Amino acid sequence: MITNLPVANDSIATLARAYVREPWMQSGLALLLLAAFAWIANWVAKRIVLRLLLRLLSHLPFHVEAQHIGAIVARLSNIVPALVVQVGISAVPHLPAEIVSLIQSLCTAFIILTMAIAMAGLLALLNDLYQRRPDAANRPIKGYVQLAKLLVYAAAAILIIAALIDQSPLLLLSGLGAMAAVLMLVFKDTILSLVASVQIGSNDMVRVGDWIEMPQFNADGDVIDIALHTVKIQNFDKTITTVPTHRLISESFRNWRGMAESGGRRIMRSLMIDQNSVRFLDAGDVESMARFRLLRTYLVAKRQEIEQWNAEHEASGAINGRQLTNIGTFRAYVLAYLQSRADIAQDKTLLVRQLAPSENGVPLEIYAFVNSTAWAEYEGVQADIFDHLIAILPEFGLRLFQRPAGADLAGLAAPGNREAALCPAVR
Repeated sequence: MITNLPVANDSIATLARAYVREPWMQSGLALLLLAAFAWIANWVAKRIVLRLLLRLLSHLPFHVEAQHIGAIVARLSNIVPALVVQVGISAVPHLPAEIVSLIQSLCTAFIILTMAIAMAGLLALLNDLYQRRPDAANRPIKGYVQLAKLLVYAAAAILIIAALIDQSPLLLLSGLGAMAAVLMLVFKDTILSLVASVQIGSNDMVRVGDWIEMPQFNADGDVIDIALHTVKIQNFDKTITTVPTHRLISESFRNWRGMAESGGRRIMRSLMIDQNSVRFLDAGDVESMARFRLLRTYLVAKRQEIEQWNAEHEASGAINGRQLTNIGTFRAYVLAYLQSRADIAQDKTLLVRQLAPSENGVPLEIYAFVNSTAWAEYEGVQADIFDHLIAILPEFGLRLFQRPAGADLAGLAAPGNREAALCPAVR
């Protein structure tokens, strides 16, 4: 092995003379050293500094935020090798100035892009923290966060282009004035959505969780997300409708939040009474209806009122005097029945009114509020009320109007019924 030392020394000497004599070898060796330094800097930043920082963050009480901050710091750690390359490339000998400038510009562009992505992550973290506030649903900031991200990326794009072409960013910004019309056209929806988001937030028009209706978009459900450009509505059939944010300003929609906050949901439904079943009540009818507990107070007060009026006007009979009617008594019964139910809000509007007669009968409308806004409970109360009223209606000598169906026509076609229909006088 000792005899090989002169040979090794000759090889080293030959490489040394070649290194001094050949510029490309100097450049190649310097690039290898620069790449090694960049790799070492990246290893130190991620394996030592970043791990220590993540270990410190893990001891903080807010673990979720620590994970997000760790991801942001991990993204920023990519800047370290880029800085090493950007600074060290100028020390590589025999490289053309154009290549040095290009590599430095690429490193600058990479650093700017990395910082923009990290800032976008920081904005997302701020939005997540804000959404944990109790009033976050009333004042969402997601649209503003998205706008801030857009501005960050727009600024990053200008700086990256300026770095690549080696020009001042102010020169690019001055050229944007001539492109204002084009930018207005390109970002028209963004501008409209931004203005709409400000108006929606300032006027408290829509919140996450509100039930809204927009028939023009077939949207009927709960708002699950309010962003800069779109509002997502989960319909009751679990489909999702996406509505442009600015359409909430330019078009009308119904928000059921007031109903939910009031604690009551309205019933407004009519019973169609057959007009041919409306009649006066005789003494026997009045005595028969006195068995209804809900009508006793009404019948006593009404009979006294009618008897007093008839006595004062010396009137009697159905033509000149006043008499009780079955539909009026039924209306009083319905009102008393609703007032006796604990699931009907007594502090809100409660009406039983008669609407204008039509070819479908006399509408007797119920206008009341259920003491619950839950859909299933509301429908159950409403159905229970009308089940009872429809079933008890014949006790007042009244009939519901119903268009003739197959069974009605079949019964009418029977011989006896057909003769009675042709000759009403026979009946």
